[in-house]
Amino acid sequence: MNKKHYNILLADDDDDDCSFFREAIDELKLPVTLVTVHDGVQLMDYLKANSPGALPDILFLDLNMPRKNGHECLKEIKELSEFDTLPVIIFSTSLDIEIVDLMYQKGATHYIRKPGEFAKLKTVINNALTTTVENNLKQPAREQFVLQP
Repeated sequence: MNKKHYNILLADDDDDDCSFFREAIDELKLPVTLVTVHDGVQLMDYLKANSPGALPDILFLDLNMPRKNGHECLKEIKELSEFDTLPVIIFSTSLDIEIVDLMYQKGATHYIRKPGEFAKLKTVINNALTTTVENNLKQPAREQFVLQP
């Protein structure tokens, strides 16, 4: 990574997934600050409250959340000009190819299927951060959109 420190926002309603994500970041000893929100309404409120000066560097977004799901959040994020440069990494239990294609078309930066093993979670988080930074926070070609552990 070419920046000294990254601010990551994780939007996920599953407490266990949030804990594992935090543990993975801690074990990787990555230079990041992690903030979590637990539904789409909290996510959009957080982004709007911190716009434009203190937006996260990268957003990891779960698709299945209460009150406002990840599909709705991604659509809203991409429609608001103050968030148009925010990299959004979809972080979901599903790997339905139609949903993956839709998320790519809607402008997500990457798509990750949540791995069931902690070691793979660490690998895929590290790969996501590295790849996103190497691509200057831009969406890659479709072939590189889905990240595997």
